Amino acid sequence: MPEYSVLLPTYNEKENLPLITYLIMKTAEEAKLDLEIVVVDDNSPDGTQEVVHQLQKVYPEKIKLHTRPGKLGLGSAYIEGMKFCSGNFVILMDADLSHHPKEIPEMIKKQKETDADIVTGTRYAHGGGVYGWDLRRKLTSRVANFIASTLLNPRCSDLTGSFRLYKKSVLNIVMNRIKSRGYAFQMEAIVRAREEHYHIEEVPITFVDRIFGESKLGANEIMTYLKGVWNLLWDARF
Repeated sequence: MPEYSVLLPTYNEKENLPLITYLIMKTAEEAKLDLEIVVVDDNSPDGTQEVVHQLQKVYPEKIKLHTRPGKLGLGSAYIEGMKFCSGNFVILMDADLSHHPKEIPEMIKKQKETDADIVTGTRYAHGGGVYGWDLRRKLTSRVANFIASTLLNPRCSDLTGSFRLYKKSVLNIVMNRIKSRGYAFQMEAIVRAREEHYHIEEVPITFVDRIFGESKLGANEIMTYLKGVWNLLWDARF
């Protein structure tokens, strides 16, 4: 059984998936990591699932595919995908090349040094950064993190980041408490983990905007996030 499972939710990632898979597997080989990839695809019309089938031939027994009937939300993709993860640790990351797998060994090193329950990548610590975003995207991300940090005080510099390493047992418990299923999922995961007094560490990462395909972040996702902040604040008070 692999020690680490990389969970990749996908929707129309046909062009990105071969490269991100290669980079993950190359990183695993160089760092001598026992690792698998679990792809959760929301019925992508662009042929993403066919690409996964081809990749399974290249990397036998290293890639799993779970298919869903349509776009059901990022949070629910993680929850369903967890059922197929064999590793003792689960790494959540984007499939669009925004997160570089070269950061994974540093996350694992931090976890081993501190016995952290969660290691989260942060764009906003020294050594981290964002490339390829326009001013609107940068402001949206900064404001979203500022609002949540001010109201919820989760003691985490990058609440909306989606590049994280969890102990699988911890992630199972946290997921059972999460109500959000969309963009607010990542924020709520940290808040719920803090409520359970789990040990959270951060490592700086560089986030690079996608080259192929379109961003999934839109007005609906922003509204869902703001509702998520309000719901968590309401829960904390009552």
